[in-house]
Amino acid sequence: MYPNKPDARFDDDYYCIKHLPLIKSRMGGALKYYTIDKGLADRDGRRAGAYVAMCHLLCDSLDECRSAFGPHAHEIDEDIRNFTDVTPI
Repeated sequence: MYPNKPDARFDDDYYCIKHLPLIKSRMGGALKYYTIDKGLADRDGRRAGAYVAMCHLLCDSLDECRSAFGPHAHEIDEDIRNFTDVTPI
């Protein structure tokens, strides 16, 4: 989850086209699918809501998710700076 903040930088295209496919490619078959929730913009084009975006990674079990994600966590974390200045929680 990426908390919203004033003037948050978040490149939706990079997130959807590169970052999440990176996660999928690293986790392989353990990741059954993922979903993306993106914040809406207000009438002035500013992001509204508590979060800029969040994703849901769906695996058969928490252990399977940890085993598949863990070895690639550093690479995935390093990619975050390519699309946002927001620290995910």
